[in-house]
Amino acid sequence: MKDPISRREFLQKTTASVATVTVAGSLKTGVLFSDAKDLKNSIPKRMLGKTGVQVSQLAFGGGSRFMMYKSDEEAIQVLNWVIDNGINYLDTAHVYGDGESERRYGMVMKDRRQEVFLVTKLPARDAENFMRQFELSLKRLQTDHLDLLHIHSLGKMDDVDKIGERGGVYEMLTKLKNEKATRFIGFTSHTDGAAAKAAIERYDFDCCMMQLNASKAGNFEDLAVPAARKKNMGVVAMKATAQEKLLGSGAGKATIEELLRYSMSLPVAAVNIGMPSFEMVKQNVELARNFKPLSPQEIRTIQDKTTVARAGLESFFVRHSDTRTG
Repeated sequence: MKDPISRREFLQKTTASVATVTVAGSLKTGVLFSDAKDLKNSIPKRMLGKTGVQVSQLAFGGGSRFMMYKSDEEAIQVLNWVIDNGINYLDTAHVYGDGESERRYGMVMKDRRQEVFLVTKLPARDAENFMRQFELSLKRLQTDHLDLLHIHSLGKMDDVDKIGERGGVYEMLTKLKNEKATRFIGFTSHTDGAAAKAAIERYDFDCCMMQLNASKAGNFEDLAVPAARKKNMGVVAMKATAQEKLLGSGAGKATIEELLRYSMSLPVAAVNIGMPSFEMVKQNVELARNFKPLSPQEIRTIQDKTTVARAGLESFFVRHSDTRTG
């Protein structure tokens, strides 16, 4: 049997899939899934912790993979298509594409803001710059409020301490929530599960997004997830494929179906994935529509396949920034 193609190989071999569809209305609801009765409800939804909001179990990521769409036109077509086809959780960040990701989102949000759960992330670690970034993000996104605002990329314990300084970022975040500029607040982390656990226990966040994949890199699954569940926080998984480093065949590798099913089988509200081609969007939407939880044996099998990659991924994610494509 031929080995399954990895997503990285697919990226190299695939050219702009979206461009094969006509500009005038190619990505309208029903073109590719004409037998579906209600596309907007075709992806199962889960409760996002104590927020009381239900979100699609597949989230759309606006990071480096989204910026691989070469034109605004392609990016906007894809965003409209994923909303039409059941994804209501849209994630971006202030720094993605040096602001271009938020700007592209805004071109869709100006007409469809009420249809989605809109999330962005700010990297500043002082209140003044955090507020400046927030105001610019709202402008780019063409909205007057967010559904969820994250402190972006929490690192080690010194970073956990830093955000809680008097007059600091956490205080600004709670102020924005109290003023209803954002409905909910949280943080993201792909570096250290122990630090994420400390942040969860120390502060009053509504949600968190963390690295959760079959390699268990960073120990988020064993440390941070139980702490978040204890506080009924909404948990979103990211890095399910570890920037495609877990995709493929051979040692430390698995298929996209295995990796997506693994992360979706965890106690999370959604799995956030960057999808740099329309073919990948379609594939992941179909996997989310037809998701079945893994059995304990299947979980162990996938963990055994990918555990060899854990040490390398932990080193990679300490220095990783999703503003780049690598």
